[in-house]
Amino acid sequence: MHAPNPSRPAIKKSRKAFWLKQLHMWHWMSSAVCLIGLLLFAITGFTLNHAADIEGSPVVTEKSADLPAPLLAQLTAAVPADAKAPLPAPVAAWVEQTFPVKASNEAEWSADEVYLPAPRPGGDAWVAIDLTTGAATSEVTSRGWISYLNDLHKGRNSGGEWSLFIDVFSFACLVFAITGLFLLQLHSAKRKSTWPLVGLGLAIPAAIAVVFIH
Repeated sequence: MHAPNPSRPAIKKSRKAFWLKQLHMWHWMSSAVCLIGLLLFAITGFTLNHAADIEGSPVVTEKSADLPAPLLAQLTAAVPADAKAPLPAPVAAWVEQTFPVKASNEAEWSADEVYLPAPRPGGDAWVAIDLTTGAATSEVTSRGWISYLNDLHKGRNSGGEWSLFIDVFSFACLVFAITGLFLLQLHSAKRKSTWPLVGLGLAIPAAIAVVFIH
């Protein structure tokens, strides 16, 4: 005797149950990965939209030091042909130990001075070293935590690691949104308001863009 073949409705129901399980799994996993990032980007989206109203007052910190003579000799010997080049490694290490800046950026070289820009999220910084005397001065500007988080939102002066995080976060958000869309499709037969609400989510920003943005 041959085993009875499963009926087509049973196969269809089993296939739907499989995809429903997979979609739920990927949906909750991607939502877990995205949760903190979504909160961060949602909050900073609001603060960026009202940046002029809640912008903090900048705090400027200045500091001075003298570059040791051996390092000054290395610095003057390393003057590049181009106007921009990194600091020699020992000088960069001394700068980072002496001032609250990262010295990995390219410095701007002139005949009598080396200027190192060190922009950062939520502020700015720079270090200038006199090539004759070795006198080094720095200025660090902080605009507060809101400005810091706003710059993280924009990826401004945040480094390659944060840029990689944004890429991974964006991919996880896509998985979250796409699996959510398929889950809506699977449940839409029992929820008649599903597609009108999805359409509303498209129509509102489209209408604002067409009518009010010129």
